[in-house]
Amino acid sequence: MDHFVYRDRTLFCEDVPVPELADTYGTPLYVYSQATLLRHLTEIQTAFAQANPIVCYSVKTNGNLSLCRLMAEHGAGFDVTSGGELYRALRAGSKGSKIVFAGVGKSDAEMKTGLENGVFLFNVESEGELHALGEVARSLGVKAPVALRVNPDLPPKTHAKTDTSVKGVKFGLDIETIIDVAKSVVGHPGLAVVGLHMHLGSPILKADPYREGAAKAVALVKAFRAQGHDIRYLNMGGGFGIHYRKQEALPAAAFAEVILPAVKETGCQLVLEPGRFIVGNAGLLVSRVVFTKSTGGKHYVIQDAAMNDLIRPTLYDSFHRIWPVHPRAEVPERPDDYEAEIPGTFAQDVVGPVCESGDFFAKGRNLPALARGDLLATFSAGAYGMAMASNYNSRLRAAEILVTGRTHRLIRRRETFEDLVACEDDCLS
Repeated sequence: MDHFVYRDRTLFCEDVPVPELADTYGTPLYVYSQATLLRHLTEIQTAFAQANPIVCYSVKTNGNLSLCRLMAEHGAGFDVTSGGELYRALRAGSKGSKIVFAGVGKSDAEMKTGLENGVFLFNVESEGELHALGEVARSLGVKAPVALRVNPDLPPKTHAKTDTSVKGVKFGLDIETIIDVAKSVVGHPGLAVVGLHMHLGSPILKADPYREGAAKAVALVKAFRAQGHDIRYLNMGGGFGIHYRKQEALPAAAFAEVILPAVKETGCQLVLEPGRFIVGNAGLLVSRVVFTKSTGGKHYVIQDAAMNDLIRPTLYDSFHRIWPVHPRAEVPERPDDYEAEIPGTFAQDVVGPVCESGDFFAKGRNLPALARGDLLATFSAGAYGMAMASNYNSRLRAAEILVTGRTHRLIRRRETFEDLVACEDDCLS
């Protein structure tokens, strides 16, 4: 599923040795494979081809302008959740007509900007938002195209912090009340309810939740149409899982198999909002060992990447495969199972320099002995890595590069100390 391979005990991204990238751009460094990005986008487009889907890349997963532009050039629209993400999508070359605007707390200013740029759909998540959007649209003399987001109240499917369709979360309209909400805006002069939106959370590793959600969507589409709404779009969101540990994720075709029958039954245009599925395994984070340390019966690898670069392990207890860029002869070049006992390894915590006990990438991970200066690769870091990075501890955010075959180019420069205070300097009295 990706183009990161070991050749003669050196990790390559496509046809470029990763040490060459570390030497050229420094560490920590986000490395993306263009071939992997396009492979995963094409997989979704192909799996759902019979429905001619509108595939809207989820900007929140990784909003780098160069990656977004690549998505646009290959037929993708965009799913945005803020005015800033809308700005990114537009700067990447997208038209508003290929942008879906989601998010539970859109401001009036964000709604106005979306309407002025002709966004394709507003995913509306509450009754209050629906009426506020209608007023903003009326003030501009237009109708806002709306897809009502339903919370289908399905059983838990993934981590509690990323499961968005269980009862009691902030996302969407309750399935018990959404029909009444839709009825209340029939004929509204500022609103056109033209779609239903259902995003189940992420990452989801089974197709059954989509089967159950799609069945509920069919019933709701029929109910909305009976009220007089011209429902033309069924937006099933994203959330398709990826390989973090081994080969645990399903192909896009498995999700298409359970979603496409609902699309056919409703006669709707299908909208999808994939992000992680496209970019997650298209990126890795390269770091360099600063020190190793043994204390209290534990062994630590202290690297130059930290929780401010990749917060997912701290935030979600997420698992990322970690392995040396140059594995030595006494260990496998690339293990089949990163959670098993691996010959030539011992349990170590991979941590960063941030002054927090929660600053870790892995705990008790079986790794070979490492030395100061060794390079480590943290895999599956393309989604929610750089997008969630921060300047905590006044650390500089990493550079990002894109590899295409044997070529590579900088797509975000490493920050400088001047960047850290650029928004504050002019405010000094």
